[in-house]
Amino acid sequence: MSVRSLTQAEAEGRSSLLTVERYDVAVDLTDLPTGSRVRCESRITFDCVRPGAETFVDCVAEVDRAVLNGVALPAAVEGRIALAGLGERNVLTVVTVPDCSTDEQGVHKAVDPADGEVYAYTDFSPDHARYAWACFDQPDLKAPYAFTVTAPPGWLVLTNSGDPRIEDLGSARRWTFPPTPPLATYNTAINAGPYYELRRSGAGHDLGLFARQSLAPILDRDADELFTLTTQGLEFFADRFGMPFPQHKYDQVFTPEFPGAMEHFGCVTWMDWFLRRTTPTRAEWDLFSRYLLHELAHMWFGNIVTMRWWDDLWLNEAFAEFASNWAAVSATSYTDAWVAHAADDKLRAYFVDQGPTTHPIRQLVRDVSEAEATFDAITYPKGASVLQQLMTYVGEAEFSAGLTSYFAKHAWGNTTLQDLIDAVAESSGRDLDQWRAGWLETAGTDRLTLDRDGDGFVLVAKGPGGQPRPQVLAVGAYRGQGDRLERAALVEVAVAGERTRIDLPAGADLYLVNDEDLTFASTRPDAATRNAFFGNAARLPTPISRSVAITTAWDMLINGEASAAQAVQCLTGVLAVETSASVIEPYLDLAVEAAELWSPESEQDVLMRAVAAACRSLSGVGAYRKAALRGFARTAADLEQVGWLQGEAGEDVDLQWRALVRKAQLGGPTATEAQALLDRDPDPEAWVSRLQVRAATPDPAEKKAVWQTLVTERAVPLASVYSVAAPFWTVGQDDLLRPYAEAYLELVPTIHRGGALPAKTFTRHLFPQFGIDLTFVGRAEALAAKAVPVVRASLLERADRVSRMLRSRG
Repeated sequence: MSVRSLTQAEAEGRSSLLTVERYDVAVDLTDLPTGSRVRCESRITFDCVRPGAETFVDCVAEVDRAVLNGVALPAAVEGRIALAGLGERNVLTVVTVPDCSTDEQGVHKAVDPADGEVYAYTDFSPDHARYAWACFDQPDLKAPYAFTVTAPPGWLVLTNSGDPRIEDLGSARRWTFPPTPPLATYNTAINAGPYYELRRSGAGHDLGLFARQSLAPILDRDADELFTLTTQGLEFFADRFGMPFPQHKYDQVFTPEFPGAMEHFGCVTWMDWFLRRTTPTRAEWDLFSRYLLHELAHMWFGNIVTMRWWDDLWLNEAFAEFASNWAAVSATSYTDAWVAHAADDKLRAYFVDQGPTTHPIRQLVRDVSEAEATFDAITYPKGASVLQQLMTYVGEAEFSAGLTSYFAKHAWGNTTLQDLIDAVAESSGRDLDQWRAGWLETAGTDRLTLDRDGDGFVLVAKGPGGQPRPQVLAVGAYRGQGDRLERAALVEVAVAGERTRIDLPAGADLYLVNDEDLTFASTRPDAATRNAFFGNAARLPTPISRSVAITTAWDMLINGEASAAQAVQCLTGVLAVETSASVIEPYLDLAVEAAELWSPESEQDVLMRAVAAACRSLSGVGAYRKAALRGFARTAADLEQVGWLQGEAGEDVDLQWRALVRKAQLGGPTATEAQALLDRDPDPEAWVSRLQVRAATPDPAEKKAVWQTLVTERAVPLASVYSVAAPFWTVGQDDLLRPYAEAYLELVPTIHRGGALPAKTFTRHLFPQFGIDLTFVGRAEALAAKAVPVVRASLLERADRVSRMLRSRG
């Protein structure tokens, strides 16, 4: 079926016509243990303000029966069933039979390779509920949902509301759930299967954790931390938003093959890749804590209050991203959350915001297909950083008061950007119109540079269109004390024009623009201290000041203003003194990337050895050991060093796999060792680790087989695509890789099959990084013009990054 994407104009027209009273949805999953069909009956009760009018209901799934007010309806056309002659009050019943065995969205069946157990989930963002059952699939037609689910007798069933009535039917069980509060279609969910369950009380709520049976020991290992983080988040957000989470039950389900994480009201669904098979590093826990708090924040931003249309997606995502860092720093042990944010997500946002796919945080979204392309680094980390700047700009207490007012006024409804701006403006007493226009409705990154003006200093600020945005930031002056730098002054600056005088002490060894990382801007050191800047970064006294220095150095690298060698010098120097375990792994990743992907061939070996030396040194520090050995697995220079790593890895199966990947890249024999490791690895996805080794092997037959599994069959779990694609594109294997560069271009027109997240994942991670030139990049950019929006954005972003890498290498 050809499927039309809902336009904003159509959504507004339908919203002005209809009020949805409720959905009663019955779902039969009993065929799934052996088959792939699901039977759904959607009963929608709704009112129409103009009796006699016509509209449509969204439905892409195969329709068995459709009846409106007792009258049979015609078949769906382009994913829509026409509804004519509406009454003042209407009842629509549609029976659908979606298939879980295809690439279509909506309902998915997963089989655990460890034990053959079957699990099912729904995934409806942004408008994929229509692939399961009939609905008005747009965010501003919210309504309560009452689910009835029939499932095999050994299964648990989870939806948005808890405390179901369960009936034994002999060969099945029926789960009848109480109605939810008014929700958008994409916020509803059903998860079902023979799950392993843990429950605990926290913050006055009944908290649940679920995982497939084969991962029960992993869930047991992590449960204390997960329950603690959830409790801390619930308490923090209830206080800052002036509204406790309104449902007693809050479940989190770790599901095989789920594509990411989704904030379903009261029933968050995670890909179970987040349950790390080996004990997580501090950086992995830091990242997961922010993800967990992000999804929890969505209970308010997105679920209780929902954007009216996708042009305000940032009201969901940017706020959840910001709030997760705010909560982590304020209420959990992960107090370096903003530092970790700067070391990873914010760097991605700086890159994208200075490239061809930049866009305003709030932008025109004509239809839902365009909305799929906006789930990106602008909407998420840039949006979060901008909200941090807003809180700095108006004050934390005033900001929190504005949020309290916002939720009190708009709970269970839909809002636009202006509703939130009005609430914060009123609580702070500040006119935020200029702030809104500059930060939310203007694309691009400000550039802040420190300049000398006689005996003093001037902050030179330029916005994307000339005038800088209104913002508050700090500039630090640092003087040497032995081998360290000490801050001699921290000056707050309110930027209101292109040149702002700053009272800084003269003669400092380093001046740090955007000290404390309070704004979102591309910064540069002053000319006098520029050359020493890369070495002096390691002498800075705090994790946040060092992260700002690294951000500056990396931004200079991607813009051709610094060399890969200078970036590696900055990163390895900081790694030698870093005190925050949360950023060791991100910094090592950056150092490897700079040495391997951005350096000229003549310098690559030296820089890789420098990073390897840093990793080996850090491996002696207990808290950093695992992250350091992982970095060494990517930089070991020869088989002797790989042998050392294998000895250090001991019983750590994950590190042993990483060592074998490096051994394969270096041309060493791996088949016997890989088979032995596969035989003793308890991970249900251990075969993917074996595939990584094969991907790295410089052998034509292995490359062909891996491409077949990864790309043609798409058999690799989505979360692991990068881990297979990265060693596939190994440096020095150019002759082997050239045919696959061409195969990638041939893939582009159909790469979007399976939905937005697979489209992004495959477009980005399969893009060649070696064996190509700028001509190839130009061909990829030409293909982007004909691609669907989500592929176009991802392809242009990757093309831009690789073209910058090629120029840096040259």
